Order: sequence, then C-alpha cells, then structure tokens
Amino acid sequence: MTEKPRAADPGSTGSAPGGSATAGKGAGEEPRVVIRDKRKIGKTTEQQVTDTSAADAAADAPAEGLVEDAEVVVDEIEGEAEVPVSGPPVVDAPAQPSEEAAAANAPLGAELESLRAELDERTRDVQRVSAEYANYRKRVDRDRSLVQEQATGTVLTALLPILDDLDRAREHGDLVGPFGSVADQLTAALGKFGLTAFGEQGDPFDPTRHEAVAHQTSADVTEPTCVQVMRRGYQLGERLLRPALVAVADPE
Repeated sequence: MTEKPRAADPGSTGSAPGGSATAGKGAGEEPRVVIRDKRKIGKTTEQQVTDTSAADAAADAPAEGLVEDAEVVVDEIEGEAEVPVSGPPVVDAPAQPSEEAAAANAPLGAELESLRAELDERTRDVQRVSAEYANYRKRVDRDRSLVQEQATGTVLTALLPILDDLDRAREHGDLVGPFGSVADQLTAALGKFGLTAFGEQGDPFDPTRHEAVAHQTSADVTEPTCVQVMRRGYQLGERLLRPALVAVADPE
C-alpha cells in the first residue's frame, strides 16, 4: 500500500534526507516541507504500466474494425438500392383543369380559331395574287415580244420592194462592182433580223406560202410544182410577211 507523506515536525531539528535544515533558525520562519515517496514498483505496477501503454497504442491505432463494419453496412445499403421494384411505373396523374380555368380559356380558344381562319384566308389571297402576278408577267413578256416582232416585220415589209429590185438587177447581171457589194451587205444585214427568202423553181406548191398566178399541166411533174417564180416570198421567223408569186404545173 502507498503511504501518505508525512509533514515534518516544525519543532524537530537535524538534517533530513533529500534536504537539510539549520537548527539556528528562528521560530518565525516557515518550516521546509519534504515529501518522501516510499512506493515500490512491483508486478502490479508493471502490469498497470503495460495496460496503460496498450490502451494508448489501441487509441492511436486506426479503428480497422469500425471501418470494416461501416463498409459492410454501405454494401448492404447499396444492395438494397439495386433491388428492382416489380410492377408498373408510378406516373403522376395530370391535374384535371377546373371549371373556372376552362371557362377562362374558352374565349381564348375562340379567338385563336378566328385568327387561324383569318390567316388561312390571307394565305389564299397571297397565293392568288402571286399566281395572277406571274401570269401578268408572262403575258407582258409575250406581248412585248409580239410588239417587237410586229415592228420589225413592218420595217422589213417596207424594204421588200427594194429587195425585189435587187433580184431583178441580179437576174440581168447588173449587180457588179461596188453596187453588188452594197446589195450583198444589205441582204446580210436584213438576215440578222430573221428575214429569210423562199420560192425557187421546182419547189412543191404550198398554198400557205405560194400564190399561184398561172396554172398549166405538164408530164414532167408528178405533183403540183412551181415551174416559174415571178417574185420571191419572205418570212420573219415563223411569221409569213409575203407569199411568193409562182406559176404552177399539175401532172397530166
């Protein structure tokens, strides 16, 4: 057992172990306290020291057991979360509109239908106007081309008598020298506007292009044929400006 330390007797004199006291000091000075520990270290004390060291080591070591237990709990929770739920999926039912909301939306629905009908009508109007404008452009382009062709035909028709005179002069051999060069240039220039001449001896008679001024029979032909050309005809593109004057021979 551990003994309690005893206080030194203030009246005692002499020297004490671990310290010394002088006998000549007066009574007013405090006595010096000396504490002696006479405890012995035995097996019991060593066991207590060992238990204390083990407790400290256990406190300093990581709680491996607790960590393993926590991991086991987490695995169990994850396993429970992965269990599929049988049965159809739960779907929240849509909220049913109230009568007040339906009554408030009724004017909006009527106005929306009215706007849609008006939009459809305006769309049809735009389509109709676009089609009319496209037809108008085509008609204007066609009329413009026709007016241009008519104006060109009028000018060329006025020049046809000059071309007839040039043809007669060519037949008589008068288109020589500079005058013949001018006649050729004039004919080429009029040809650029689309003027073409037709009517040659031996051509089949075509009442839409030829005008017969003489008629006779011949054993040399098998169909009505132009045997003589008095005046050549002219056309502008597909438009006939003047028919050709010819003499026609029918087969006997």
